[in-house]
Amino acid sequence: MATATVNLWQMYKGLKYNFLFNNDINCIHILLNLYDLEEDITNICPKYMCIKNVKKRVKNLLRYREDKELVANKISYLIHEDVDRLELCIYLEGYKYGYYNNKWVNILEEKTLEHYSIDEIFERRLLFHYDFSYDNIDILKKEFELEIEDSERKNRYIENLVISFCDEIIKDKINNLNKYIDRQLKMDFSSNSTIKEEGIRFSKEDLDKIYGAIVKDLFKSIFKIYKDASWFGVNDKVIKRYSI
Repeated sequence: MATATVNLWQMYKGLKYNFLFNNDINCIHILLNLYDLEEDITNICPKYMCIKNVKKRVKNLLRYREDKELVANKISYLIHEDVDRLELCIYLEGYKYGYYNNKWVNILEEKTLEHYSIDEIFERRLLFHYDFSYDNIDILKKEFELEIEDSERKNRYIENLVISFCDEIIKDKINNLNKYIDRQLKMDFSSNSTIKEEGIRFSKEDLDKIYGAIVKDLFKSIFKIYKDASWFGVNDKVIKRYSI
């Protein structure tokens, strides 16, 4: 039994790696099907907000450049599929963490029964996914997130994954950004009607700053997604206990 569990874990790990680092779409379909077969986990709904946050961060970093919109759009175009893959994987990790966390599922179930009857729980599609109007639920969610944050400070699992992913998949694209930027040519009549390139090429230092900002913002966004997905998993498991 232990061997079977280890083999299943290794299979999950391999599928996630191939999807993340090799862009193997078949792996994520297999992974989702396994989750569905294992525990009927079907409510996987990432919002894919990370790339929007990255684009906003880049525009802010380059706010003094006239071509900031062009550069931010180009970076978004270059890395959005990579970032979406990372977001989906982290969402899945977080959701499973919450869904199988019996400690917090039991605590939330106990709190839920203070506010809803069994019949009411049975009828609900959402529990406290977004509803924090009850003080005890709001406090509970904050305690749940604090535990996750404490764990991340100790093992840095998500931070290390984000850094490894960015170093292997995203870094080269940012380092070669000058090659991807579409430069506009304009006629300069003040100097013998010469044609010059509009916009300034990025130095190595500039590219390093852009890359560093992307990694930092990605970790911040991805970690929030992990915590939110974990909370959704806890809520869905409580509902699952009262479904047919």
